[in-house]
Amino acid sequence: MIIEEDGTPVVAAAAASDLIIDSDMANFVTDVIDVSKTVPVIVDFWAPWCEPCKQLTPSLEKLVTLGGGIVRLVKINVDENQQLAAQLKVQSVPTVFGFKHGQPIDGFAGAQPESQIKAFIDRLTSGAQSPLDAALEQAAAALDGDDPTTASTLYAQVLTQDPANGKALGGVIRCYLAIGEQAEAQALIDGLEAAMKKHPDVAAAITAFELAQQGEGADQVDLSALHDKLDANENDHQTRFDLALALYGSDQAEQALDQLLDIIKRDRAWNDEAARKQLVKIFEALGPMDPLTVAARRQLSSLLFS
Repeated sequence: MIIEEDGTPVVAAAAASDLIIDSDMANFVTDVIDVSKTVPVIVDFWAPWCEPCKQLTPSLEKLVTLGGGIVRLVKINVDENQQLAAQLKVQSVPTVFGFKHGQPIDGFAGAQPESQIKAFIDRLTSGAQSPLDAALEQAAAALDGDDPTTASTLYAQVLTQDPANGKALGGVIRCYLAIGEQAEAQALIDGLEAAMKKHPDVAAAITAFELAQQGEGADQVDLSALHDKLDANENDHQTRFDLALALYGSDQAEQALDQLLDIIKRDRAWNDEAARKQLVKIFEALGPMDPLTVAARRQLSSLLFS
């Protein structure tokens, strides 16, 4: 496990052998009952001749490993532990039990799709946060706190265990943007599969990347000159739109949103609704729960439906 200086676990790097073990009648109390008093334990009753077991067990192993320590897996060969199977009333294989606080609290028999296994694990862990989720939260906090270096390290650790984690991939793109490495961001985006680009966090990061490209050179724009032009003609929508782009590129998102809303207030259809479309891009880049998004979306709705 990787540990922060304050002792907080970042990402569980426990080997699969620590999370997944084979057990038997003699060690059942130690491996299952005792362990389940501190962490939930999945018990998989299987047999070498059982074809459905060959489908179920790998799925259990995969999800337990991805959990990073939030749950353990104990595998028991029924042919070698018939007395134990009889005590737990195992009538067929595969049969799976979920143990918590020393007691079986859930279970199922037969092969199950991965979605159902995930739901079973969710019930068993009762919403407990996995180390991967904790790492993602820490990474997001670091990025929000203007520490993209720490954030990128945490996201990389998550991707080591879960290469298709959309939150982490989106986070890495944003880290590249934060440190000005747009070429690396572009290369990462180009290498993503089409389906991954549709993941909400990845899509939002790609939009942020596109907005960053759109705002390149914003620090060279004379904002005062744009304001002067608007003072001379407040209905110069193109100048107001250019001002909004420059403001956003200069990390003045709130002011940029205000200028775009002003265009919509004056002429919502201007330039094929360019202002509204730009607003939507910024909303996606900021995220739906960002206070700026919430406030501006409320104003937009008022303008469109008034």
